[in-house]
Amino acid sequence: MSESEVRGGRQLVVTIYVAIVLLTAVIGFVLGAIAPQGLDPELFGVIQLPPTPVGTAVYGAVTIGVLLGVLLLGVVYVSERYDDAEPGS
Repeated sequence: MSESEVRGGRQLVVTIYVAIVLLTAVIGFVLGAIAPQGLDPELFGVIQLPPTPVGTAVYGAVTIGVLLGVLLLGVVYVSERYDDAEPGS
């Protein structure tokens, strides 16, 4: 696999990651603007955020960003440690 293919694949994954985080921020902003009853965002169950459009956008972006980021780092770790491209090495 060439360096450009690896870079292109990683760039695609990072682009999708950023798009998903931005999408959750927009959805959080919309939910904050609608302001349903009982909206009480807490970041990681510790940090109380205001139930405003910005507060819910931050909550959505940070929560999904951290969750997907940890999963993505796990996939990168496993893929680098257990590569089947060269069996026996």
